[in-house]
Amino acid sequence: MLPSHFFANLSRMKLIYRWPLMRNIQPENIAEHSLQVAMVAHALGLIHNRLFEGQYDADRAAVMALYHDSSEVLTGDLPTPVKYFNPEIAREYKKIELAAEQRLLALLPPELVEDFRPLLDSAAQDSELSRLVKDADTLCAYTKCLEEINAGNREFEPASKRLEQMLAQRMSPAMRYFIDVFVPSFSLPLDELSGH
Repeated sequence: MLPSHFFANLSRMKLIYRWPLMRNIQPENIAEHSLQVAMVAHALGLIHNRLFEGQYDADRAAVMALYHDSSEVLTGDLPTPVKYFNPEIAREYKKIELAAEQRLLALLPPELVEDFRPLLDSAAQDSELSRLVKDADTLCAYTKCLEEINAGNREFEPASKRLEQMLAQRMSPAMRYFIDVFVPSFSLPLDELSGH
């Protein structure tokens, strides 16, 4: 049995910091971010199912979210203004991401590749669950902006406005519910989070 470097590579998610072009009061790495996206994706799936007659596998969405940025251990986190500077750069970066996903899959023992393919290979993922994870990813970026702004960091104001527009375009009943019920708390100080 040959050794696999798969999980040693993924353990480096904690070394890849998000928002690299912006001053952060609280730095955020992709491991922390992925955990939060997993929790929110799970919640969105449950909200869809419980309140809006959805049929989502919320547990599967959470696991997909844990791996959604894993290719960045090979590519780094390319800042959004660079990644989407023009359509050509966006297309080329997508190719880089796909190649990194395949490289990670190749690090696995052959007997596990097909189990991990729907988690790592964006081309092989369930499109409905991928959308749920993307919705959670966008919500988590937005709450990060709120936390930074409320800590006095105006650097995140333009990103917050851009993300509000993205959320409006992607809005689903479950996202609206999450925003109305859970997002206001991200603007509160610790002492106000312990009660109603």
